[in-house]
Amino acid sequence: MKRQVKIKALLIIPALLALSPLAVAEILGLEGSSFSLTAKAGHIALGDGNSLLAWGYAPTGTGQMQYPGPTLIVNQNDVVQITLTNELAEPVSIVFPGQAGVIASGGTPGVMTNEAQPAGSPSGTTVTYTFSASEPGTYLYQSGTKPEIQIEMGLVGAIIVRPAGFDPAAPTAYGTAATAYDREFLFFLTDMDRRAHEGLDGGIPIDPAGYSATLWFINGRNGPDTMYPSAPSAAWLIAQPYGALVRAHPSERVLMRLVGGGRDLHPFHHHGNNTWQIAQDGRVLESAAGASAGYPDFVETPGTVEDWLPNGATVPDQAVSNYTITIVPGNTYDAIYTWTGRDLNWDIYGDRPGHTAADCGPPIATEDPNSHCLDLTVTLPEQQALTFGGLWSGSPFLGTVGVLPPLNGGLNPNGGFSFMWHSHTERELTNDDIFPGGMMTMFIVE
Repeated sequence: MKRQVKIKALLIIPALLALSPLAVAEILGLEGSSFSLTAKAGHIALGDGNSLLAWGYAPTGTGQMQYPGPTLIVNQNDVVQITLTNELAEPVSIVFPGQAGVIASGGTPGVMTNEAQPAGSPSGTTVTYTFSASEPGTYLYQSGTKPEIQIEMGLVGAIIVRPAGFDPAAPTAYGTAATAYDREFLFFLTDMDRRAHEGLDGGIPIDPAGYSATLWFINGRNGPDTMYPSAPSAAWLIAQPYGALVRAHPSERVLMRLVGGGRDLHPFHHHGNNTWQIAQDGRVLESAAGASAGYPDFVETPGTVEDWLPNGATVPDQAVSNYTITIVPGNTYDAIYTWTGRDLNWDIYGDRPGHTAADCGPPIATEDPNSHCLDLTVTLPEQQALTFGGLWSGSPFLGTVGVLPPLNGGLNPNGGFSFMWHSHTERELTNDDIFPGGMMTMFIVE
């Protein structure tokens, strides 16, 4: 009999109180090729319950600034047009790293691009930017005016360019089988200095030379707010509509789109398995167009229940496998993550129908034949001998919920296995030095 694993939680995850059935994850954003954004001031909610002055790009007409700015989702070869209107008291603009041939019209010339002047200025409060989205991938957009101040204040966002011929039923990041995925999630990493924002709120100009970050964000939220649902469910996070809780099934290819949108670099660590980094800055890590290599973690026995991925699953041939991706400011990264539970000495499905010792097939070459697909029928200790964490489902097996005593558990209705994804810089797991918080979220295997 294999060793039984009991899963306990270190954190209470409010978002799990009412988990919906797992559906194909889509990154929220504005889709199309023509967008209207407005730069304006507002306040964001922090993980400690306070609020902070910030600036953001708002979808024109909504009245609500957003941090980070709306994720713009376009198709390869689209002619993209973005019109910026300024409601701030100083000039603003947008630049588009990775996009060639950007044309700006309106406003007044600035150091990097045309700028929209403050409201009421006779010089023009609106600028239109146009470019052709010639390459698929994950990109950044940000202010090109006083970026050392305006990016800190929140004038940043992401652009996702879908490959030509994109098929939502069989999605790929770059149009090849090696970049195929089942679910995708955005991780927009930023940092802020609370004192700078509070000072500006009180009329004190920001001095960039004195920056010292005390707040760290994924998708505009500090932990544990990262784990609340995306808009519109978390209504109190109206200015920060994008959640960062990751949910997937074993064996699925999860596409991570990571963006360094702040001032500091952040080593982003994903527990449970390595990722394969497949692209950086919108360019695939391949020796030649379409070059791919085998997916070494998944050399399965054909025709068996454990054949979890299609035979011949690949990644780009220059993909990099690692357990932490160092996110450099201004850079973007695409990575494929897959969790199977292999080599954990734990049959994640136990003896449920469809995955029993009788029908799971012979062991694969890298696995101990004496610990392969054993029948895990066990009798749990009596409840008085157990300590129940908030996420303990009453069963050590995925998808199974067992008996719990009154007032215990209840945060894991789907019987999932949870572990943290976070910055590997420990101080970035705090909100103003209070743990837990900051740049952290959870992955739930269901």
